[in-house]
Amino acid sequence: MPVNYATPAAEQLHPVAGVRLGIAEAGIRKLGRRDLTLIALDPGCRVAGVFTQNRFCAAPVQLCRRHLELGSEIRALVINTGVANAGTGEPGIQAAWQTCAAVGRLLGIEERQVLPFSTGVILEPLPVDRLVAGLPACVADLAAERWHAAAHAIMTTDTVAKAASRRIEIDGRTVTITGISKGAGMIKPNMATMLGFVATDAGIAAPLLRRLTREAADESFNCITVDGDTSTNDSFVVVASGRSGVEFADADAPGYAAFREALIGVAVELAQAIIRDGEGATKFISVAVDHGRERDECRRVGYAIGHSPLVKTAFFASDPNLGRILAAIGYAGIDDLDVAGIRVWLESGDDKVLVAENGGRAPSYREEDGARVMQASEITVRVDLGRGNASAKVYTCDFSYDYVKINADYRS
Repeated sequence: MPVNYATPAAEQLHPVAGVRLGIAEAGIRKLGRRDLTLIALDPGCRVAGVFTQNRFCAAPVQLCRRHLELGSEIRALVINTGVANAGTGEPGIQAAWQTCAAVGRLLGIEERQVLPFSTGVILEPLPVDRLVAGLPACVADLAAERWHAAAHAIMTTDTVAKAASRRIEIDGRTVTITGISKGAGMIKPNMATMLGFVATDAGIAAPLLRRLTREAADESFNCITVDGDTSTNDSFVVVASGRSGVEFADADAPGYAAFREALIGVAVELAQAIIRDGEGATKFISVAVDHGRERDECRRVGYAIGHSPLVKTAFFASDPNLGRILAAIGYAGIDDLDVAGIRVWLESGDDKVLVAENGGRAPSYREEDGARVMQASEITVRVDLGRGNASAKVYTCDFSYDYVKINADYRS
């Protein structure tokens, strides 16, 4: 079960004018499950995306990049689960292209106006015939209110669907932001098997939308790790329909700061939901690293702690074997790090325990205090590097027995 997370009800996910969604059961890998989603965009929508940096990136990722680079007006997104269409060579590219062409024929648009996305098992061919056969049902299902259904249809090993929605007032107009994501394992996005889609009815100039998408990814999906594996299919896409009448030409436009905060807030909520639903997770862990010289080194420390199987298994057992945290900080790649200046705390709510300072165990620290904090379902590891003013946060989860079980049985 996810850690303190439940899927929002359908009525809590606000429709975004200019965006319609439809789902179908295409039998791509298993029968009787929703596994195909079509998102149709009205003319005038702007789209930006960031994608995995894995060099073995999936065929749909390659095609998405190509279509966005062409500068075409994107009019549809198509997402399948079950088969990732990664590690499939030229036949995989052809399958992704055939998917786009089929969507184009049904919607009366060009194939280069379609962005394809896949998630699931790597190194297996995409059954494009089943996918294409399921598309008419998606078209028939298209509606603005189908975000809840789409959140379920893009799941793989997820135990719950992940979605978020907000409305804000800007200059007397209501602006809507709604998004969905999927992911539970193979999670350590390096965005430029996680998928995230966010849509808004604000109008955003293309250069600003590309910048905002990168910033949102950097503050959310690039701050999470379940197991340290970067998928071949990671993709995060933002759609701006402009139907609200609110337009942002640049970052100095009135109301943009509030809008940016809200959109990034949705992305963070979606990213954290992935960690809360991490495969086998029983605890949600925030790693807050402060007073580094630059953000990158703070993030390196955060990820070293968040990736460590030894740290993660200790949290699962509530075992205060916290020297593992110090070891992770030490191998994070900061060559001139003075460990004498580092302090480490464990926190849960108002319960805050100083664990280490001056290069070793804090004189006030008692193992029973560490164990008490570690028993909570939400925990913060706070690290003060004592060498600057930069900070960063990374979100992770523990490793339980179920993580091994889930991944050992994944193809079953």
